[in-house]
Amino acid sequence: MKNIAGPLQEKPKTREYFIILKIGILLMGFLDFWRKLKKHPSALLGGAVLLIYIMVAVFAPVIAPYGLDHSQLSLRLKPPVWEGGSWEYPLGTDQIGRDLLTRIIYGTRVSLLVGILTVLISTFIGTTLGAIAGYYRGLFDIAISRLADLLLSFPFLIFTVGAMAMLGPGFWNLILALTFKSWVEFYRLVRGEVLREKTREYVEAAQAAGQKDPVIIIFEILPNIIHSITVLGTLRIGYMIIMEASLSYLGLGIPPEIPAWGSMINSGRNHMFNAYWISTLPGLALVLLVLSINLFGEGLRDILDPRLKIE
Repeated sequence: MKNIAGPLQEKPKTREYFIILKIGILLMGFLDFWRKLKKHPSALLGGAVLLIYIMVAVFAPVIAPYGLDHSQLSLRLKPPVWEGGSWEYPLGTDQIGRDLLTRIIYGTRVSLLVGILTVLISTFIGTTLGAIAGYYRGLFDIAISRLADLLLSFPFLIFTVGAMAMLGPGFWNLILALTFKSWVEFYRLVRGEVLREKTREYVEAAQAAGQKDPVIIIFEILPNIIHSITVLGTLRIGYMIIMEASLSYLGLGIPPEIPAWGSMINSGRNHMFNAYWISTLPGLALVLLVLSINLFGEGLRDILDPRLKIE
């Protein structure tokens, strides 16, 4: 009985040790990443600013001083505090009396959601197609590569404007229009990386061991190229945010009833000389967010991409 009960009692302990070991490895990886990140002050600053934006987006209903339906025509074009306004509306009001600070806070949520969702969907599509095309080659590789070349021949903004003109304004229509072309960058990156990695010794060893192709792609190749995908995805978030703002400025992106920085900039262009804050302040928020993402992404590239590390 002792010989039977002994192994049964050791299994839970082994499982607990394995979980603790995994947590320790993750913690060591995080500490190593933090140590390297501290060597890049610009990336650290960009990450801190980006974290503030994310917190503002998450807690927008708590932080915003007013609701989205708050509007008083008697308070239209009220100046910000540094122009003689009151702290009741610290950033002033727009042309129909809406609090500008509230709309900028909620606009943060829209910009980050569009940027992150678009990049996540594009990463999944591009990585899947690129891994299959790079590993198997053949007709599938030729067909998808020619489609990617065709999409790249169109300027991104013009292509997306045409797509939104057909789909109509809307949050999910905007995500669809942006994703329809943005997966190409991830496809080209992953395809090239898989073509290079599939000739490495560890892939040949996995094939000799009898592992199936999907297992080799997912568990052998992808972990070795995930760093490049992460860097590209981080940098593309900022670009997608700019594209969303551009389309909203043209009236083809987010509907007017939803606060978006691009539409806010457009709504204040007729008041640049008597109420510059309506367009300027959302524009500054947009510039600061994209700049912080790019700084953080540049730091990630130096840290995560072994080919670009500076000794």
